[in-house]
Amino acid sequence: MLKQLTISDFALARALDIGFAEGLTVVTGESGAGKSILLNALALALGGRASADLIRPGGQRAQVSAEFDIRENAAVRERLADQALSDPARPQRCLLRRTIGRDGRSRAFVNDAPVNLALLRELADGLMDIYGQGEHHRLANGDVQLALLDAYGSPSAQRQAMAAAHRDWKRASRAVQELQSRLAGIEERSELLGYQLAELEALNLGKGEFEALDGEFRRLSQAQSIRETARSALGCLSELDGIRRTARALNAIDDAHPALVQGREALAAVLELSEDAQRDLRRYLDALESDPQRLSYLEERLNFAQRLARKHRLQPEDLRRCADALRTELQALDADRSGLAERKEQAASHRAQFETLAAQVSRARRAAARRFAAEVSAAMNALGIRGGRLSIQFAPTDSEQGLESAEFQVTANPKYPPGSLGKIASGGERARIGLAIQTVAAERARLPCLALDEADVGVGGAAADVIGRMLRSLARHAQVICVTHAPQVAALGNAHLLVEKDREQDIRIRSLNDRDRVEELARMLAGAELTEQSRAYARTLLEEGAFAASMRPSPSQSRMCK
Repeated sequence: MLKQLTISDFALARALDIGFAEGLTVVTGESGAGKSILLNALALALGGRASADLIRPGGQRAQVSAEFDIRENAAVRERLADQALSDPARPQRCLLRRTIGRDGRSRAFVNDAPVNLALLRELADGLMDIYGQGEHHRLANGDVQLALLDAYGSPSAQRQAMAAAHRDWKRASRAVQELQSRLAGIEERSELLGYQLAELEALNLGKGEFEALDGEFRRLSQAQSIRETARSALGCLSELDGIRRTARALNAIDDAHPALVQGREALAAVLELSEDAQRDLRRYLDALESDPQRLSYLEERLNFAQRLARKHRLQPEDLRRCADALRTELQALDADRSGLAERKEQAASHRAQFETLAAQVSRARRAAARRFAAEVSAAMNALGIRGGRLSIQFAPTDSEQGLESAEFQVTANPKYPPGSLGKIASGGERARIGLAIQTVAAERARLPCLALDEADVGVGGAAADVIGRMLRSLARHAQVICVTHAPQVAALGNAHLLVEKDREQDIRIRSLNDRDRVEELARMLAGAELTEQSRAYARTLLEEGAFAASMRPSPSQSRMCK
């Protein structure tokens, strides 16, 4: 619901601050007073075209702010939250603001946060529909048309189940496509993995084996030089006769001096360790063999391990872990092959479920389309569009919305073929056609705030009365703002705004009380020369308007309009 519209230096308005209430608000004023400025300002706030021409003469910057109450509009609240644009202090509010500078550039804000124009329009969608002489917004959208038709005659639970089945089908189909893309190169990858794994398994390097092989290879490859060194050491150790004689001589000294005792003990330890070293070296020499075949085997195995380590860019000690990783990946590829058939089966099952539910929704839609078109056509004729007719054309498609898209085709003149809503008829006729559609849909669909510019243009008398009653009835389901020249329409408003110019030719908009409404209706009926008779008729219209309750025209009203 639109709560407040604030305008400064826009067109011929210096400063306006207009509050709006629920129900039907009518906007009247003399020709040229600037009634359309109200809707033009709203259009700008919702993302409409901006130019420096819109700035009031003498002004430096035009600004328009539109505040909406969104407590009943969960979709807009969710979009604001997704874009981090919610007002934490007033989460039930959505404030749209546009400014235009002298250079023609405009800036857009949502809840005082700067946004680009595309985002402003996206967020504004669903807040308000404007039907003017050159505008026809939301109803020209095929998705909106299908949604209105569905709300009119297609069970929502069935549509929700269909949409869920479609999402499941598409999700499963994407999983199949992703797996197929992976499997497209799986044979080559599998062949490579198999070859690499075969090499590693042929090596079959055990834990810690590389270090042991490397040590053994080093020993065998140096066996000759090691043997010579060990023998030379044995020769040196065997030439200890001088040390033995020295030890015997020292032992023969009859003295218990501690230093002598320690010296004799140390010399004895040297002789004992020397003998131990000789025994160890002899055992080592006995174990040290020259085995050319074993040496060749070790060299070949070590070279194989090092070559594979370089190929896989790791240390030879990590080859065993590499083999385990390759084996795991190869097993996963084999599992993917076997899982493809299962995923295809799941996707086919979801598709069959979607098509079954979509066929049921299609039947309900086509049945509802005939009734919806007939009711809208009747409403169009009641609104003065003689011979007007709505038809609904379906085209095959595939989406969450089902197996078809819908387009409203309208005939405003029986002499011409039907056309889309955005291309047929005059501006006033488009507004009345939109009113007819919204009126039929209103009882079952959630509608945004509606603003209409002279929906009664070109009609009068009973047809204008029907338009007013339709607007009044529609306002039970959605806030409606209507610029009108018809007193029959103006009398049916829940609230009445008067647009006028002051002495400086600046536009003013004020809310009328009951007494002022009588004067304005009398002016609309009789022109500048007000009489008691015109005032009496104005009071009669207001009294009748207080009891207006019908949303759709009665058969008698329809015949009168024809």
